[in-house]
Amino acid sequence: MKLFKNRKLGFILILSILISMAGFSIWNLDILLRFYHSYQNGTLNMEKFRLDIASYNIGRRSPVTPIYEKRSAKDGMMQVYVPEGEFLMGKGDAYKNADSPQHAVFLDAFWIDKVEVSNAMYIKCMQAGFCTELVSDNIYYQNWVYRDHPITYVTWVQANEYCQWAGRRLPTEAEWEKAARGTDGRMYPWGDEAPNPRLANFSGSLIHEAVSVYRYPLGASPYGALNMSGNAREWVADWYDLKYYLSSPRRNPAGPEMGLEKSMRSGSYNEDGREIAVTHRYRHEPQSAGLSRGFRCAQDENSEYQE
Repeated sequence: MKLFKNRKLGFILILSILISMAGFSIWNLDILLRFYHSYQNGTLNMEKFRLDIASYNIGRRSPVTPIYEKRSAKDGMMQVYVPEGEFLMGKGDAYKNADSPQHAVFLDAFWIDKVEVSNAMYIKCMQAGFCTELVSDNIYYQNWVYRDHPITYVTWVQANEYCQWAGRRLPTEAEWEKAARGTDGRMYPWGDEAPNPRLANFSGSLIHEAVSVYRYPLGASPYGALNMSGNAREWVADWYDLKYYLSSPRRNPAGPEMGLEKSMRSGSYNEDGREIAVTHRYRHEPQSAGLSRGFRCAQDENSEYQE
C-alpha cells in the first residue's frame, strides 16, 4: 500500500516529520536519500517508513553501560572493555552443530570496537597512505552522506591492514562471540528475544542496505557494542574450519594455523533472524570483497598504540 495517494505531498510530509524529530539533523541525510529513492521508484510506504525510523530508538536509551570505554587516538573509535573469564561458546550439541558446538572457553581481557569501522574511519587510513582503495563496486564509501555507514566491500587483507594501522588487530572468533553475547549463553546481543526492527538491521527490517554504525542502541551487546547482529558481516582473525571447535583449546583459541577461507560473524541486513544469531558462522576467501562484508577491531587489554 502506498503511503499517500498524492506521492508528492506524502514525501513532503515525511520530510517535515523527519526534520522536526528530536535529534534529527543534517547528519541523517542518508535516510532522506533512501526515502527519496523509494519515493522515486514508487516503493515508499508507511511500513518501510516506520521500520527505518524504529532503528533510531527515539526516546529510548541503551540498557547497557559499558564497564570501561576508551577512544582510539588513531581513528577516533570508541572501544569497550570485555573482562577476562569463561563464557559459553556455540549453540548446541556436537551431533547437530559440528560447526558450533556449545563449550566453555576462557579468554583473557580485551577491548573491542564499539561499532563497525565506518567509511570515514577507513578513509583516514587511506589518507595516511596505509589502506588501499576498495573495489569499484563500492560507490558510496567516499560520499560524505554515508560517512557513518560501515565500510564494506573490504577483503580480509584490507580489514587486517586497517586494524594494524589503527594499532589494533582483528578479533578472534571466540573474542567476537564473547563480546557479542556475554557469559549467559544468549542467542543475540540483547538476549534471546527474536530480532525485530528496533534491535537490528536484518531482512525483517525492510531497509535492504547497511545503515549508520551508531543505530540500534537497544540492540547493544552486554558490553555495549552495537550492531553485532546484522547490518554488515564482520571479518575475524581466524581461518575457518568446520570442526575446529570440536577439539579447540579451552583457553584463548585462535583458530587453525592455516586454511583456505577466513571466518566471518554477525550476518547482515540481507539475512533472516536465524542467520544473525551470534553463534552463526560464515566464511569467505580472504582476498574476496563483498557487498556486505565489513569488520571491527580488537585490542589486548594492556596494549596501547604508540605514534
